Amino acid sequence: MKALIQRVGQAIVEVDGQSVGAIEHGVLAYIGLGPDDDLQTAKRMIDKILTYRIFENENDPKKAGKLDLNVQQVGGGLLLVSQFTLMAKTDKGRRPDFGGAMSPEAAESLFAELIAYAKTQYPKVATGQFGANMQVMSINDGPLNFIVEVS
Repeated sequence: MKALIQRVGQAIVEVDGQSVGAIEHGVLAYIGLGPDDDLQTAKRMIDKILTYRIFENENDPKKAGKLDLNVQQVGGGLLLVSQFTLMAKTDKGRRPDFGGAMSPEAAESLFAELIAYAKTQYPKVATGQFGANMQVMSINDGPLNFIVEVS
């Protein structure tokens, strides 16, 4: 499982011109599911994202400029968006190979379980719409972007 996480000032996902998920300050996480991923992998990913320290601790002068706090500690939102293209193989040729992604049917089920688990761990969770043509708008804060992987 792979995620691209971004520290954002705000982010919104729209489908057919309607907002389906939005957060203010927090983390926008694009989630890619591989064929061997399961609920345990999903739980490890959510736990890692929720505790990944990508926010500065403005209240501690000794830690000024250091990434010291996680999204929970700053009270930010978490916006989860399914993104199978993260699993593309891009090392050869000029066209992405999506053979490394989980099948859409299995991915939809696992992504729903991932969301359900995330909501049991943290109250400020929003999502995109699985399989939809989504328009994602965000204000990247930093910019800070990280590729996070768990297996």
